[in-house]
Amino acid sequence: MVYRLDAVQHLDAGLDEAWRFFSDAGNLREITPGDLDFRITSGGATAVYPGLIIAYRVKPLFGIEVGWVTEISRVQEPAGGRASFADDQLVGPYALWHHEHRFRETERGVEAVDVVHYALPLEMITRFVHDLAVKPQLHRIFNHRAEVLARRFGNAEGTAPSLAVTEL
Repeated sequence: MVYRLDAVQHLDAGLDEAWRFFSDAGNLREITPGDLDFRITSGGATAVYPGLIIAYRVKPLFGIEVGWVTEISRVQEPAGGRASFADDQLVGPYALWHHEHRFRETERGVEAVDVVHYALPLEMITRFVHDLAVKPQLHRIFNHRAEVLARRFGNAEGTAPSLAVTEL
């Protein structure tokens, strides 16, 4: 079972400012809830580039610490009012994790879009575990992220963050 998470937030920031923040892996800890005890253990470069390997330790569910390794698979530097990058899990708690980060200049700032395709291991119990624990945890993480970003950049006037998870 593959799921898709879509998160959209309009930030009161310029594209270059938003890009500098999001493309610096060192800022991941700031936008992750503290109880997940997120720590980069290697590869915390100050700018993303294709092939960058980042290793973390995190406690995603029930306080159980796991290792997580991702690779930056694609980077589009800011140009023409757009920028993006994607990371893929190489090692970690998911059977599949592909996270796209997209940024687009608008008349009110920057639209920041996260699109995550993910799947859990042990497909026979996926739906139960997903609905009981994973989906609520991802909602909590991305809502926390939206709050931190709103404090840091401000939400563009007249906008509110949106978050949806769908089954594919």
